[in-house]
Formats: sequence, C-alpha cells, structure tokens
Amino acid sequence: MAVPIPSRQLFIDGEWREPINKNRIPIINPASEETIGDIPAATAQDVNIAVEAARKAFFKDGGINWSSATGAHRAKYLRAIAAKITERKSELAKLEAIDCGKPLEEAAWDIDDVAGCFDYYADIAEALDSKQKTPISLPMEAFKCHVLREPIGVVGLITPWNYPMLMATWKVAPALAAGCTAILKPSELASITCLELGEVCREVGLPPGVLNILTGLGPEAGAPLASHPHVDKIAFTGSSATGSKIMTAAAQLVKPVTLELGGKSPIVVFEDVDLDKAAEWTLFGCFWTNGQICSATSRLLVHESIAESFLKKLVKWCENIKISEPLEEGCRLGPIVSSGQYEKVMKFISMAKNEGATILCGGARPQHLEKGFFIEPTIITDVKTSMQIWREEVFGPVLCVKTFSTEEEAIELANDTHYGLGAAVLSQDLERCERMTKAFQAGIVWVNCSQPCFSQAPWGGKKRSGFGRELGEWGLDNYLNVKQVTSYTSGEPWGWYKSPA
Repeated sequence: MAVPIPSRQLFIDGEWREPINKNRIPIINPASEETIGDIPAATAQDVNIAVEAARKAFFKDGGINWSSATGAHRAKYLRAIAAKITERKSELAKLEAIDCGKPLEEAAWDIDDVAGCFDYYADIAEALDSKQKTPISLPMEAFKCHVLREPIGVVGLITPWNYPMLMATWKVAPALAAGCTAILKPSELASITCLELGEVCREVGLPPGVLNILTGLGPEAGAPLASHPHVDKIAFTGSSATGSKIMTAAAQLVKPVTLELGGKSPIVVFEDVDLDKAAEWTLFGCFWTNGQICSATSRLLVHESIAESFLKKLVKWCENIKISEPLEEGCRLGPIVSSGQYEKVMKFISMAKNEGATILCGGARPQHLEKGFFIEPTIITDVKTSMQIWREEVFGPVLCVKTFSTEEEAIELANDTHYGLGAAVLSQDLERCERMTKAFQAGIVWVNCSQPCFSQAPWGGKKRSGFGRELGEWGLDNYLNVKQVTSYTSGEPWGWYKSPA
C-alpha cells in the first residue's frame, strides 16, 4: 500500500504560505527513482518574510509569550511536540524512509530519538530557570554580581538530509528551549518530515513565528538566511565546503556560527578482540544509515596479526546484510539519497580502483535491484594514505582498510586526516583504550562500539569537522547569551573624583 505524501507550503508565522515565486521541487523516491510529490521552493523574499515573523515573535510584548517567558512555560510546548511526534511515529517513520532511503527500522528509531530530544530539552528549559541570577563571588564587598542567561535572538538552522527530522530537532529543540525564535531550512533532498514538524507545531499551538520552516535550494534559500542581517546566529550541519561559505557570510556581520561538518573517522581494531563482535561494530560504524553519516568510522585500521582473518569475517558479515527497498521487513541497507550522491560514491570507488586499491567486496549495484540508487556494502583494501578514498569523505557504504603493527603507528594513521569528528577503538585492554582515547584528535570517541549517540552527551568535532557542540547542556549554550549584572550596594560615595562641594 502506497504511503500518501502530504502536500505542504512554507510554514511561516504559524501558517502555511505559498512561496512568493510559487515554484516547487520534485520529491524523488531513491528506492524507485520515481517522483512521488513536491515541496515548496523558498527564495530570498520568503526568507525576509520568515525572519520578520521570527523577530516579531521574539520581541512581541517584551517577549512575555516566548523569549522572556520562563523555561517552564516553553517546556510545556516542547513536551507537547514530543507527545504529538510519538503519536505520529509510524507515519513519520515511513515518510522518512521513503524520502531519504534509510531502512524503516532505523527511521522509527530516529523518530523515537526526535521525541526524546524534545522531552530532554523540556527538562533543560525548566532547569534554566533555577540558573538565572546565579551569584558571582567578588573580592569587593561594595559590589554584588550575578549573571543572566538570555536567548541569543533569531537563529537560522540549516540541516542535512541523512537524518532529516532528527538533525533538525538537534537544533530546533535547544533553540526553542533557550527562548530563541527560529527559521529552519532543511535539505531539499529530504524535507518531508521537517514540514510535518510545522504541522505538529501548529497543532500544539506554538506561538506564531517561533518556528518557521523554509524548504528550498541552498543558494536560493540557505544563502540568504545565512547572510541575513536580522538573523543573530547560524547553526549548520553539512559539508565542510558549504560550512566554509556560511562562515564567510556570517563573518561579514560578525555573526556567531556553530558548524558540524564532515568527517573521515577511524576505527582501530586491536589483535585481542572477539572477531565477530568487532566485525559487527565495524560494519555498523560505516554502513548504518546507508553509510551516509558525518561521523562514519570509514577508515578501518586493523592489527596486522589478525587482518586476514578479520577481513574474511567482514566479508561474510557483509554478505549477510539485507539490501532492499527501505519499507521491506528486515532491510539493513537502503539506497543512497539521490542520483547525484549515487554517482559521487561510485566515482570514489572507481577512483580507488584506478589508484591501485583492491575492491575486496561490493563496489557495484546489487544484482537483484534494477532500479533505485543502491550500492552494495563496499570494502576496499591495499589503500595508501595518499589515495582519495583515504583522505576524502565518501558519504556512502564504503569502508577503506589499512593495517598497523604498533599502537604508535595506529595513532599516527588514525590522526592522519583533516577531520576530527569521531574515532573508535576496539580492544579488551582498557588501559590501551584509555591511551588511544587521549591520543585521538577527535571530538567524540567510542570504546568497543561505534556511533551510539545520546541527547544528554555533547556532539561535535575539531579541525575541519567544525566547532561548537550540540546536544546535552552544551547544545543549549549555543543559543544563549550570558549577561553580567553588577550593582554597587554601598551607601558611601565612590570617591574617585574630588567632590565640587
């Protein structure tokens, strides 16, 4: 039975509004390559209207209904959004799977995480109230000091297509918890569930203009949002190239940005592991979400003494992965999100082969799937550190492999990248794991696992993987200004200047 695709407009000031130029972008099902609907295409004119709506919502009546309201007041809306998303979980998961190609069970997990993230930031919003007017100890008794934590203002949130609703929530939930008003611009490759978030907000009675959702192309909608003079901050998740452009645009106005960008993360497997357990975590770390994860541990470093036996295990595990249409029961690998991304991944595989690497398994379209942007899980060996496949983010189900002989060599190879988002180490020697954890040049480290992520823990990288942290209390800080308030409490005159009297 076909899943109906809602037809939506732009969500601005609490209402559905047709884009000024009335253009729309087709929705392509990556599993069938068929057009299944369309989304509105916003332009700079629509951005202006949405920003004005957000500013009005922020400042209206001194912010009494949102920006200067209590965290407990905002928390009620966040919990209502979470409850409504849970209520619609089955529908939203199917829409997500159809739109971006991820297996249905993964999409359902994502929707659970969306609701959990809104609930978590409802708690954080309430806790914010108790942190207001935090006293600061001063060395002079004549002065009293405290700090206020205030929303930064109108924020632009630009999000990717690999976790459409979840990545949007990572930004929307803390921004709203802080008291900001926001314009969300999701990727044009997967926007269906983000537009449904607008309907959820409308149903729970979120004040108009607090969250506005603009779908459209990056140059036509994302760029005007990033450079808009009345947007106080930009938070972006996506490619390093686009992140650099956003940072450049924001710099013209000295506008703060948070950037969560690409990665080429290592997973280091030592000789003392259980081969089957290590094989599953290695494949999960790279092939989860069809390999389209910024934090994918796509560079496998395996100890030379177990390399041959471990690679045989990996191939057997790969052969057991079910590749199918995302809604099919038991699917564990769906299609790449678009034809453009499919061609890009296949070009990486071809280039690796041309440079002298070996395609150990995969590297082609599955024989049983004639349509759709499907790529078999791919393992590439005989990789040199100068190769493109080692140095650049593929964003597909492609794992490249090198061996090492010593812990020192493993550290050197692991850190041999411009990126610094994640890193993983698998070993039964926990002291060695601790040494590796300290040595990794990354913002996130996984020990005896890869990719687990929780709303309570910080997420972000270093080097060209960006800066700033999302999730946890750190995620809230992205959207707050800290204001120092100092009072002179002595009854005595200050006495610096000589009194005319």
